Amino acid sequence: MELNTLKPATGATKGEKRVGRGQGSGHGKTACRGMNGAKSRSGYSRKLGFEGGQMPIQRRLPKYGFNNPNRVEYKAINLSDLQALSEKNGLNVITVDTLIEHGLINKKDLVKVLGNGELAVKLDVTAHAFSKSAIAKIEALQGTTSIL
Repeated sequence: MELNTLKPATGATKGEKRVGRGQGSGHGKTACRGMNGAKSRSGYSRKLGFEGGQMPIQRRLPKYGFNNPNRVEYKAINLSDLQALSEKNGLNVITVDTLIEHGLINKKDLVKVLGNGELAVKLDVTAHAFSKSAIAKIEALQGTTSIL
């Protein structure tokens, strides 16, 4: 067997259908398009979502919901995360830049510090928002909270 002698098994491939080449071919006259209707005409292209004249699904289903353009989304950081960060790196001052540097948030994120977890170290924390419980726990250890 040589590469130049390889060919597909008999019956495995078919020739292309040559349409519109006369009645003798069996695909003449209408060129396999049928008699009438939009699909038989040149230039036909179906619109996206067209269901043959039936009311399309995107018009049958009702609109619902509301996206508030003024919504502000915060990335939540718990006190337990801040405690782990300060233990691991020996930090007493934690800012948004520190959190970005250590991969806890992305550059565009707004940060809200939440009060889940316990603090054992005095921390000076700067963020975009704080929960009441987080402020209480930080200030209980004489730490400070400041809002950007």
